[in-house]
Amino acid sequence: MRLVTTLLVLTNLPDQAAAEALAGELVETRLAACVNILAPCRSVYRWQGVTEMADEVPLLIKTSHERYAALEAAIRQHHPYELPEIIALPIVHGLPAYLDWVAAETRPSD
Repeated sequence: MRLVTTLLVLTNLPDQAAAEALAGELVETRLAACVNILAPCRSVYRWQGVTEMADEVPLLIKTSHERYAALEAAIRQHHPYELPEIIALPIVHGLPAYLDWVAAETRPSD
């Protein structure tokens, strides 16, 4: 059995340009092996006591457990929202070669 070392991180951005910019930054800095930019969706949520609706662009970010803290910091630094959604889910099962690739791509370069 493999130790859980790969994470799927979810966040939403306000538009395509912001999503592409963040995805590029995360991959270029090796904080993510891959980022999927999904189709825009409609989010409904309560913020400061008011029900809000907004169009957002979801990101699916694949990273290693070891890089999560730096990834979270980078998302917070580059995210336009005051309180961005950042949720990390452990990847319990997956194609071993793919999970190895994620680990290799998120190793810091020396």
